[in-house]
Amino acid sequence: MHEKLREEDAAKKVYSMSNLRKKPTLDKDLEKFSRLELAGNAMARPLIAPAVAFVFLMFAMAMAGFYVSDHPNAIIIVAAAGIGAYLAINIGANDVANNVGPSVGSKALTIGGALILAAIFESAGALIAGGDVVKTVSKGIIDPTQVGDYTNFVKLMLAALISAAVWLNLATWIGAPVSTTHSIVGGVMGGGIAAAGFGSVSWDTMSGIAASWVISPVLGGIVAALFLAFIKTFIIYQHDKIAAARKWVPLLIAIMAGAFASYLAMKGLKKIVKVEIEIALLLGAIAFFVALVVCRPLIRKQSEGMENRNQSLRVLFRWPLIFSAALLSFAHGANDVANAIGPLAAIVHTIQEGGIAKSVTIPIWVMLIGAFGISFGLMLFGPKLIRMVGEKITKLNPMRAYCVSLSAAITVIFASWLGLPVSSTHIAVGAIFGVGFFREWYTMKSKRRIAFVKQTTGMDTYKLNHAKQDEKRRRLVRRSHFMTIIAAWIITVPLAAVLSAALYYLLDLFLL
Repeated sequence: MHEKLREEDAAKKVYSMSNLRKKPTLDKDLEKFSRLELAGNAMARPLIAPAVAFVFLMFAMAMAGFYVSDHPNAIIIVAAAGIGAYLAINIGANDVANNVGPSVGSKALTIGGALILAAIFESAGALIAGGDVVKTVSKGIIDPTQVGDYTNFVKLMLAALISAAVWLNLATWIGAPVSTTHSIVGGVMGGGIAAAGFGSVSWDTMSGIAASWVISPVLGGIVAALFLAFIKTFIIYQHDKIAAARKWVPLLIAIMAGAFASYLAMKGLKKIVKVEIEIALLLGAIAFFVALVVCRPLIRKQSEGMENRNQSLRVLFRWPLIFSAALLSFAHGANDVANAIGPLAAIVHTIQEGGIAKSVTIPIWVMLIGAFGISFGLMLFGPKLIRMVGEKITKLNPMRAYCVSLSAAITVIFASWLGLPVSSTHIAVGAIFGVGFFREWYTMKSKRRIAFVKQTTGMDTYKLNHAKQDEKRRRLVRRSHFMTIIAAWIITVPLAAVLSAALYYLLDLFLL
């Protein structure tokens, strides 16, 4: 009996030893499988956004097919809906970054919060204030009477849609925020030249657009730099920063409220009701005084107990920045949804009616494609350009980002008053450049800053010069991004035009 028990114990020990020898092998196998799974997930993650975008394109085409299924040329409308959805996605991926990028770069908003806020207000602006009528030819670029048969017009608009979408996709890939309006303009111009020759193009309009390449960023940069100079002089480089903030921050917020009230009246709601600039300025003045009365006690209460340092000042600008991002997104959705759906609406109307019209009613399904396409593009592909605009061109904090956002509104109002053509994209990015280059100059040259630093830190001239060199290296506007963006701006219209002309000839040869 005892011998049998000993034999069983020996057998258990042998079994246990064999399991111990196998366990490391099993652990290694499990580790290999885990690594393979992680590698597979990492490889699949970049494909999620394109897959979701593809599903949206299919949904847009299916929705178009449902509404026009009984039309003999339904296949062309369905294809145009897919192209329009593709363009809307690329508008969301590229152009919306200008509205929320400064808030993200200044840490007033997280990237996730910015995406949600912009998606909500972009869609609201498009659906509430996007209008129900749109011009068939953007900004009167070509004379539709010279295009000839309406099928030529359809091919022209298809070519413009595709060329603008492809260029925006490429610009997003290289990290260059460009004007979607200019992309559409170039596409319509190139298709118009291919369809009816150079005489069909309104060159006066095109010269105004070319002028905006210079006017928009320069004006935006100057306005932003002036406000930053004011903030540095009267708040940041004051011995009692909190007292200075209580005096001047309510005024700055009131200026922002007035500017955005006028901006929304002129641009954000123009598809619902046309507001003359005098009325818009009056509304802005009312908003200014109301905001000034409300903000003075709020800023005083918020600043109680704050330390006398720059970090405290940044807190006071956080909520104005968030509101500005929301309002800019609303106005952008109201205005730029037409860039995605204008040519699409023109194609739908022209095919269904068999003729060219100067303006057309936008079907609800077309508006939905534009509104939700912009939001999908922002959510899926927007973070890259948001980080570029908010973080990579130059370092932003809430005060600098405030100057950028305010510049976007004021410059549009000022340019409209003077009748100057401007691009909101160029204004916003130009304002960021203006803030960055002004900081370079101010750091090295400002006597007020040098005197303040010497007095508050006791730093001698030798150490101050070394500190200035460190500041210069750390805060320079990144020249590589500057050159890439400027080059992208310059080639947007001609590149879109060449691409559109080539696509028109291909469509003429193979499709229609």
